[in-house]
Amino acid sequence: MGNEAPSNLWGLLLLAWLLALFSTLAALFIGEVMGQAPCVLCWFQRAFMFPLAVILAVACFRSDFAVWRYALPLAVIGGLLALGHSLLYAGLIPQRIQPCSATGPSCSDANMTILGGIPLPLLALGAFVAITILLLIIRRRITQ
Repeated sequence: MGNEAPSNLWGLLLLAWLLALFSTLAALFIGEVMGQAPCVLCWFQRAFMFPLAVILAVACFRSDFAVWRYALPLAVIGGLLALGHSLLYAGLIPQRIQPCSATGPSCSDANMTILGGIPLPLLALGAFVAITILLLIIRRRITQ
């Protein structure tokens, strides 16, 4: 492990886990407490965020800094899904492939925004990007 103190790496790993945990709990709160059913792309994003919360928790407990090898692919794929979803939400991808429809759950409702109008797909993208960056920093520091 390079010149990096393990406590500094552990702090980065803890932050990545806290982001995944908060994102998971927020998704569960929105779905289960607020009763807002997720759309298809939200489900796919959850399929990548929920395991990150568990994997990163175990990595923190074990101080496993090599977690980037198996957590990074989840974060990147989840981030790509969130990017696509955000582009759909913004209208930059044609409407005909819009996963949020009038017949099912929709992320385009006004009640699917938070913090003054930030859409949930954009928040998911931010969480995946932040986790990806933290994992890349850990990877870089342990492979130096």
